[in-house]
Amino acid sequence: MEIIVCIKQVPDTAAEIVPSPDGAGIRSEGIPWVMNPYDEYALEEALRMKEAHGGTVTAICLGPEGAEATLRTGAAMGADALIHLCDPAFEGSDPHAAAKALAAAIKGLPYDVIWCGKMAVDDYSGYVGTALAELLALPHVSAVVKVEVSDGKVCVQRETEAGTAHLQMPLPVVLTAEKGLNEPRYPKAIDIMKAKRKELQTKTAADLGLGAGEVGAAGSATRVTKLEKPAERGGGRVIEAPAAEAVQQLVAALQQEAKVL
Repeated sequence: MEIIVCIKQVPDTAAEIVPSPDGAGIRSEGIPWVMNPYDEYALEEALRMKEAHGGTVTAICLGPEGAEATLRTGAAMGADALIHLCDPAFEGSDPHAAAKALAAAIKGLPYDVIWCGKMAVDDYSGYVGTALAELLALPHVSAVVKVEVSDGKVCVQRETEAGTAHLQMPLPVVLTAEKGLNEPRYPKAIDIMKAKRKELQTKTAADLGLGAGEVGAAGSATRVTKLEKPAERGGGRVIEAPAAEAVQQLVAALQQEAKVL
């Protein structure tokens, strides 16, 4: 079984994020960068598929030079091949332009299953996996919480507001991983050292047959106009009164001050 996993490098959610002076991005200095947590679930499930059915796992990442570290993390977890889409032409790509670049890279590869995380924690768009399936003309299931493969078919479960949906479809397919699909493994020290020496392919937009106007800011239909930190929250207020009177005061405050009722 040939499995491809699309991974993204994102800021560590534990870090303090500060908007850039122009408000269109963030200050990257001093921020630790990690593999997108949802992509960790995707990679872990891909590795489990390989262990159960054989084959190879290829990790693909679109990002700047520093994103190589995230690919090396994927190798330490067990990915067999690494592909880095790295080119100034990719800078400023919105989710659709990113999906277009990933699709161009994947078209020339063998695959049975393509995994993505449900969304990236830096933009929460949840778009790339769906767009990738559309661009490759493949069936797609998002937010997968359980998956089984047998006889050239994949059976998946996804949580919906109405309950659990059970779906079956033939391979190849694009799946996006939901939190709770599995528990990602921690790489061993020896695997981390081996990952530093693993061969990594770097591909540019030209290598993928993409023109400058198809990806990056020029190929994006959307752009971030402004980022700002949330407003500081004010202090709370304690209502000290007998229960019945406290309820009345609380309701009045919610109606007149908070205006949520």
